[in-house]
Amino acid sequence: MWNRAYEDAPLPIGYQQTASQPSLQALYLSILKPRSHERVLEIGTGSGFLTALLAHTSERVYSVERIRELSTRARKALDGLGLLNVALLVGDGTIGWRKYAPYDVIVVSAASPSIPKAYLDQLGDPGRMLIPVGTRDAQDLILVRKTEGEITQEPVQAGCTFVPLLGRFAWKDEITG
Repeated sequence: MWNRAYEDAPLPIGYQQTASQPSLQALYLSILKPRSHERVLEIGTGSGFLTALLAHTSERVYSVERIRELSTRARKALDGLGLLNVALLVGDGTIGWRKYAPYDVIVVSAASPSIPKAYLDQLGDPGRMLIPVGTRDAQDLILVRKTEGEITQEPVQAGCTFVPLLGRFAWKDEITG
């Protein structure tokens, strides 16, 4: 994939998954603006690229990946970078990671038909989240904010296309149900 290193396009990372294009990952960071004292929940570790960026800008990153092989590969890359403030979990990302909640920031890198309630429950107050919401074919990137118990949602980019968020509170995997 070295020959595609400078492309601004999603790149395949195996297991029918892609790493989001770099400009989209930069958009996530510019909107969410994670700070050095904040705790981040990332849904969809993938290659670990965005995880590494979040680790450089936040106090602690908790990242959930449903595909064990991708999580293992990401762990190796993160360790190689000396990033010690990242915890990885293999599991159903649609349920989040309640053990370390609440989170100041939640980053969702897969498209959901709606916002899973678990994310809203685990979002700190104040807190912010970015999640692509829509159909399997087209989504809008939604900025969710929680302030004094009130949830607001604002579309920040229309017409995105992400891999589907598979699990108990999103889409079911056609193969495993």
